[in-house]
Amino acid sequence: MNNQPTTAEEVKKREGTTTDVILVGAGIVSATLATILHKLEPTWRITLFEKLDSAGNESSNEWNNAGTGHAALCELNYTPEDENGDISIRRAVEINEQFHTSTQLWSYLVKNGDIQNPETFIRSLPHISFVHGERNVNFLKKRFDALTQHPQFTDLKYSEDPEHLAEWIPLMMKDRSEEEPVAATKSDEGTDVNFGELTRKMLENLSGKDNVTVHYNCDVKDIKQRENGTWEVKVRNFKQDTLEEHASSFAFIGAGGGALPLLQKTGIPESKHIGGFPISGEFLVCDNPETVQRHHAKVYGKEPEGTPPMTVPHLDRRHIDGKDTLLYGPFAGFTPKFLKAGSYLDLPGSVKPDNLISMLAAASKNMSMIKYLGGQLTMSKEERVEQLRDFVPTAKDEDWELLVAGQRVQLIEDTEEGGRGALQFGTKLIHSEDRTLAALLGESPGASVSASIMLEAIEKCFPHYLEQWEPKIKEMIPSYGIDLEDHPDLLAEISAASSEALRLN
Repeated sequence: MNNQPTTAEEVKKREGTTTDVILVGAGIVSATLATILHKLEPTWRITLFEKLDSAGNESSNEWNNAGTGHAALCELNYTPEDENGDISIRRAVEINEQFHTSTQLWSYLVKNGDIQNPETFIRSLPHISFVHGERNVNFLKKRFDALTQHPQFTDLKYSEDPEHLAEWIPLMMKDRSEEEPVAATKSDEGTDVNFGELTRKMLENLSGKDNVTVHYNCDVKDIKQRENGTWEVKVRNFKQDTLEEHASSFAFIGAGGGALPLLQKTGIPESKHIGGFPISGEFLVCDNPETVQRHHAKVYGKEPEGTPPMTVPHLDRRHIDGKDTLLYGPFAGFTPKFLKAGSYLDLPGSVKPDNLISMLAAASKNMSMIKYLGGQLTMSKEERVEQLRDFVPTAKDEDWELLVAGQRVQLIEDTEEGGRGALQFGTKLIHSEDRTLAALLGESPGASVSASIMLEAIEKCFPHYLEQWEPKIKEMIPSYGIDLEDHPDLLAEISAASSEALRLN
C-alpha cells in the first residue's frame, strides 16, 4: 500500500499482528468496504473485528433496521418544501442514484457467484407515499410534478381517487372517512431489502477468501496511531480471553453507533468538537396472516407538524425469517446506549471537554425534539395503536405487538449553516488528514446507500490508486463517475440488468 507512511512488510517486523486493512464492525458498511477492497486488491490482508458473535446483528439486522431499500421513491422527508412552497428534489435524486449504485454492486456479486439466492435479501415491493388533508394533498401533487420531470422517477403514478387507492393499499383504505381528501403516489420499482441477510452473505463469502479474516467475539478497546503512521488496535478477544494488539496501514471504523467513541479514542483533530445523541426506534409488528396479506407495499406518510424528520410514519410489508409481516412506526425511545448491545455509559462517556459546549448548544436548540421524545416515552401500547389507525383505520390492538428496534446516534457538529451544536440527519464520512483512517457516523439512509458511501471512502483515502482501480470499479458499478440523471439510456440499462440479476419483478 504505497500511499501509506510505511510498507506492510516493514510493519511485519515489529510487534503485533500485522494486516493491511483493519475494519471495526461486521455490519453492511464494513462488509461493503471489505468486499470492494478485496476485489480491487486481492493480495491485501484485510482483518475485521466484531464484538458480537455473528455478522449484521446491530444496526444492519433485519429487526433493527427499518430501511427496506431507501431509494427516495416514497420518503417525503427527502423532498422538503420551502417557505415559498417550492419542492426541492435534489436530495431525492441523490439518494436514488446512490441506491442504484448499491444494486449494481449486489448484482455484480450475484453474477460473479460471490453471493447466491438474491431473493433471500431483496424482493420487489411497491413504494407508496400517502397523505390526507388538503395541505398535504397539495404538497404531494407538487412533489409528484417535480419528480416526474426527472428520468429517475418517470414510473411514479399519482391518484386522489379513493377507489383507485383502495386497489393500491386496501388495508389502509378500508373504512376510511370520505370527508377528508386523500392522495398517494406509487412506484413499482421499490424493493424490500433484508440488510442483515445481505451482510451475512457478504461476510460469509469474504471469510472463505485468502487474505481476509473475520473475527467475532472481539471488542476493539482502543485505537492509536504509531509514530510510523500505522494504526495500533487493541482488541479484547472474548473467546481466548486475551488482550491483543494488531497493526495496520489503514483502519476503518464502521461500528454504527459505536463508531463515535472509537473515533474519539484515535485523537485525530477531525474527531474533535463532534458528539452524538442516541435515539432508539420502536415499531408495532403484525403477524396476523389475514391482515398482512391485505398490505403489499412500503408506505410513507407525512411527518406531524413541528416534529423532526425521524418521525415520518411508515407501514412496511417485510419478509423476515421466511414469513411476511407488517411493521408500523417509528416510535421514538431513548437510552444512553449507542448500540443495542452497548453500555449505559456510552452517552456520558462521549462528552469531552472539546465537545461539551456543542452538546449543550444542541440540547438548547432542540428542546422541541426533547419534548417530543418525552411524549413518545410515555405512550401506552393502546395510544400507539390509536396513532396507527391514522394509517390503518381498522387496526385491532390484539393484532399488533411492540418491537424495540436498533439504536441510532444522531451526529452533532458545528457547521456554518447550523452554527454550534447542529443536529445532523443522515450519514457523514470522516477521515484523517493523512488518509490512513476513516469512520462513518450518523444514520439513515446509510444501509441503502452503503456502496456509494464506501466508494467515497475509497476515493478520499486511496487517491493514488484510483486510476489503477477505475476499470475494476466500472466493471462492478457501470455507472461509476456518471450522473444517471444526464444519461437516461444508461439508467434504463442498469435498472434492467439489476432487476434480472437480482430476480426482481
